[in-house]
Amino acid sequence: MTAADHPIDPGALIRSKGYAALLVLAAIVGIVVSLAGWLFLEVTVAIQHVVYQDLPSALGFSPAPWWWPLPVLGLAGVPIAYAIVRLPGHGGHRPAGGLKAGPPTLPGDLPGVLLAAVAGIGLGVVLGPEAPLIALGGGLGILTVSMVRKGAPDQVRLVMAAAGSFAAISTIFGNPVIGAVIIIEAAGLGGPTLPLVLLPGLLAAGIGSVIFLGMGTATGLSTSAYALAPLGLPVPPELTITDFLLAIVLAILAAIIVRIILELAWSSERMVMRRPFVLIPGAGLAVAVLAIVYAQLTGEPADAVLLSGQDAMGTVVHLGSTLSVGTLGALLLFKGAAWGISLGSFRGGPTFPAMFLGMVGGLLVANLLGASETAMISIGVGAMTVSMLRLPLSSVILAMVVTQAGLSTAPLIVLAVVVAYIVTELLGARRGAAPDVPAGPGVAATG
Repeated sequence: MTAADHPIDPGALIRSKGYAALLVLAAIVGIVVSLAGWLFLEVTVAIQHVVYQDLPSALGFSPAPWWWPLPVLGLAGVPIAYAIVRLPGHGGHRPAGGLKAGPPTLPGDLPGVLLAAVAGIGLGVVLGPEAPLIALGGGLGILTVSMVRKGAPDQVRLVMAAAGSFAAISTIFGNPVIGAVIIIEAAGLGGPTLPLVLLPGLLAAGIGSVIFLGMGTATGLSTSAYALAPLGLPVPPELTITDFLLAIVLAILAAIIVRIILELAWSSERMVMRRPFVLIPGAGLAVAVLAIVYAQLTGEPADAVLLSGQDAMGTVVHLGSTLSVGTLGALLLFKGAAWGISLGSFRGGPTFPAMFLGMVGGLLVANLLGASETAMISIGVGAMTVSMLRLPLSSVILAMVVTQAGLSTAPLIVLAVVVAYIVTELLGARRGAAPDVPAGPGVAATG
């Protein structure tokens, strides 16, 4: 008899007493991970506030001088390089490789992941927190199982790692369902055993959301500084053939733009790994220069180019009609270049910069052609996100949630996502292998 002769019966497993114990364990993981995720996000936002607002004021600068990002981002590269070269796990997920949800991060790798993420995201690199959160959730899920149930089977550890990732990523998207869809699609989960993983994951994310909201209420701290918030766009007028044609054209352009940005990312990655302690800080200086040049050319703040962009999306949309085509084009160019360098040089997630650039591109087209802002932003966010993540369902859901224009834009988003995904595939295979990392003491290099 082989395993195939005795297929797994998910229903029987779910009805078993052992599975009930697994759900209890998932609830514990959800509490632990949500507390840790809340603390991680609060720390990164606090660092941004202190470094870019409080510290300049304390030094007598109000506002911060034009050159301020240079020392900040140059110094940010030092702990990031240390985490990548000297600590286990090499600082975590390579953002130039897209958004990955497996295999789970080991608990011993978490210090390096957190150091690289807090230093980079906290000090202004153009990356988001979702990838470090996935790593944090997975690592803490495994650690919690090891502490609560010693000698747990590998299958239990993997399920709890997935549950932890569900709970962690839900903190930034503000919705357990969105987090679940992203993890399922990014990890390639499926088949008849999906409920065995999905139910603990949803339970952990749901309980974690309650804990997350409770911490905000207890401390008086608001999640608005980092959670993805709807843009509050108006419902667009009735869709026309022109809108659908624009969806196709913009989707093609989005896929091409993302490929150009990724080429820059891969080139940056190969370069900085030759001498990481020198060139990763150099990459930080390059990102700072791009932000400064944008600010000097347009008169807009440099932080429009810095950071991941999710907290600036509402501001840019509010100012959309007042921003010139030249300013929006410059923002697309300079933030795109800063994102490419950040993808190849630092550690963090690629999702929010993709959404931000898609929104800027949509605004640019709307202002240039007099088209509906809501429709163009919906197209841009969906197309740019799928071109980067290659997660079609997640990209559709994210675009619909952030634009919140109802079902009226759904056909445009779906068309744009499908076209952009196909064009991304036609542009050729991605370079998934990481360049060699110079090994520090006791740390083996990986390829």
